[in-house]
Amino acid sequence: MLAQNEHTDVSKMAVIGYCFGGTGALELARSGTPVKAVVSFHGSLGSPTPEDAKNIKGQVLVCHGEDDPFVPGAEVEAFHSEMKVAGVKYKFVAYPGAVHSFTQKHAGDDVSKGAAYNAEADAKSWEAMKELFAGTLK
Repeated sequence: MLAQNEHTDVSKMAVIGYCFGGTGALELARSGTPVKAVVSFHGSLGSPTPEDAKNIKGQVLVCHGEDDPFVPGAEVEAFHSEMKVAGVKYKFVAYPGAVHSFTQKHAGDDVSKGAAYNAEADAKSWEAMKELFAGTLK
């Protein structure tokens, strides 16, 4: 495990993930893994056990494409509720005009396919992550 590596500063551990990895990052946090920050880029937000959010130890940042057809509005609403009920410190940023895979240049630019690159959302989401890390991984 990374936390047991002699080169790891466990006081500065964070996890990020894209798409399925973003979902995995959120689930890792829900498992109670002691990370200071969690970032999900265009990941799914649902959880089979939303009550597990009470186990989240760090801050959460979700970078979401506002027009992502793969993450329904009801899932977004349920995520907000889950975080609020559990008292998690989180930030949810929905990027206007962005769909799924907005950080992936190889996704192309046809938003009608539901997955497309969005340079502005890509850059802003990366800056949001850096800002979170600057505040949590001092």
